Amino acid sequence: MNVLLSIKPKYVEEIKKGNKKYEFRKKGFSKKSINEAYIYSTSPVKKIIGFFKIKNIIEDHPKNLWENYKDFSGISEDEFFKYFENREVGFAIEINKFKMFDDPIDPVHIIPNFVAPQSFRYIDVNGLNNKSFVTLDQITK
Repeated sequence: MNVLLSIKPKYVEEIKKGNKKYEFRKKGFSKKSINEAYIYSTSPVKKIIGFFKIKNIIEDHPKNLWENYKDFSGISEDEFFKYFENREVGFAIEINKFKMFDDPIDPVHIIPNFVAPQSFRYIDVNGLNNKSFVTLDQITK
């Protein structure tokens, strides 16, 4: 099982440059066997642009997450704390081995009735990282 993360294009650029080595989320994954995260670059791109291996997921208070990972956050302190406003717990997903697709994938071609996830959605993407188009029965919600 993998996840599809919605990420704004400006943060996708920070991942590409290697400045963003942690992706922050307000909620953790209930499924614990997540190995890879596929990146859906939100509007105006609206494509799955690549994926990365999840090295680690850290759960902590946002102040501690910022203190420990700010140098590789790819986000400003103001944006970070606005995102985590009124939260006692946050998650830092450690990005490892990012691979960008040569040709980004339009998810409407591989996921029936695709709607961009607000934060993330679970997916089974056998073959997606090889850029072969998967059959509809290989994708789960």
